[in-house]
Amino acid sequence: MKKAWLAAVLNFFFMGLGYIYNGKRYLLGALLTVGAIMLTYVEQLYAFADGQTLQAHDSKAFLFLAISVLIINVGTAIDAVREAKEINAG
Repeated sequence: MKKAWLAAVLNFFFMGLGYIYNGKRYLLGALLTVGAIMLTYVEQLYAFADGQTLQAHDSKAFLFLAISVLIINVGTAIDAVREAKEINAG
């Protein structure tokens, strides 16, 4: 029995892990997780030629990226809940 709330939390905070937890879409989960790691690198760690991160270098681009990630995380969390409920229903 899959816990729908856990699948949602995993997908919201660690994009893709909810799918891996549900056990149905491993490849999608793995790709989303790698993509999330790459986005986090660009968002938080990558330094431009001037030595600044994205947030300091271009705050509008940072805001756009952050909002986009939030929308994707909410969508994948909702989808993981639906998937877990389908798994539990048989």
